[in-house]
Amino acid sequence: MKYSWQHPDWPNFTFDETQCRDALYQYALEAGRLSGGMSQLENTLQYDAYIDLMVSEAINTSQIEGERLDREEVRSSIKNFLGLSNPPTRVADPRAEGMAALMVDVRDSFAGELTKTTLFHWHQLVLPQQETSLLPRNLKVGQWRDSEEPMQIVSGPIGYEKVHYEAPPAHQVDTEINRFLDWFNCSNPLKAERDIVLSGPVRSAIAHLWFETIHPFDDGNGRVGRAIAEMALAQDLNRPPLLSLSTIIEKDKNTYYDGLNKASQLNLDITDWVKWFVDSVLLAQQDAAQKVDFVLKKAKFWEKHQHTELNERQKKVLNKLFNAGSDGFEGGLSAKKYISITSSSKATATRDLSDLVEKGCLYRLKGGGRNARYGINLVL
Repeated sequence: MKYSWQHPDWPNFTFDETQCRDALYQYALEAGRLSGGMSQLENTLQYDAYIDLMVSEAINTSQIEGERLDREEVRSSIKNFLGLSNPPTRVADPRAEGMAALMVDVRDSFAGELTKTTLFHWHQLVLPQQETSLLPRNLKVGQWRDSEEPMQIVSGPIGYEKVHYEAPPAHQVDTEINRFLDWFNCSNPLKAERDIVLSGPVRSAIAHLWFETIHPFDDGNGRVGRAIAEMALAQDLNRPPLLSLSTIIEKDKNTYYDGLNKASQLNLDITDWVKWFVDSVLLAQQDAAQKVDFVLKKAKFWEKHQHTELNERQKKVLNKLFNAGSDGFEGGLSAKKYISITSSSKATATRDLSDLVEKGCLYRLKGGGRNARYGINLVL
């Protein structure tokens, strides 16, 4: 025996919750504070903040798996699904549409039970049918894996592979998932009576680890598993969480994968995993507060410049900068990027940028020499 699912006491995990008591307290404090602050905002600003967080989650949960999505396409897809675009914006990438649909569905359905049907539906969104022609022919979409070959997490070149983990065989998947779903739904804090009482982030940590340990699909387990983690957080709050957990995981994904690997070995004590996960949820909550603050600054920016004369090129670039989120363009806005966005000449780009600086919309970043770069001059 090598793995936790082979342990005779599986899946009776043990952990010391006192190790993360401070982080749990701080998370509850900051989640309540941010929720209270959001309730004071106009509806349009609330939507902007929610959309920014959903875009971040979709982008980063995909990036963790090495899949890059276009931020604008994800944003447009989310707005389409929320009915905020009339007529709907055309989106070319089915992966962006699929991840956007997943983000919306997790937030719409969090109060209900987690079922096999839900998991199959989420899996189809993660791996849209249009993409199956690019995937191995035996890959199952919207159903459990059924190959008799071992499901292994492997790294290294062919002939020198290192097996980090081997999941339960395919014939055990349905039984294991039934047991997982029973636990998840019986521990739902929204139920009038529940058998298990756990704090939201701890339950989220266990749910994510348990699902990843089963690894029920041929591909897409991580993205579906992180959606489950978010659902657990939403049930604890009785509302969609104002955060993007995957944003934090993506920044430290080596530790994330190492933690999953260690927690799935032949030891049911998952204290280290739970502590790391809870700390990550807290960091995600703090990061979300900064993103909401950015939405407020964006609103103040446009309020200040509502009478500033700007041409269509300048408006397009400013909106592009804001849609890039609180992190903005990597390295700032350059004349080259301006030309790429607006299809303008170099002379026009230089003139427009100088005008934006003069009008207080942009400021010149330090350094850069002749290749000047700019950032948005946000109102404080």
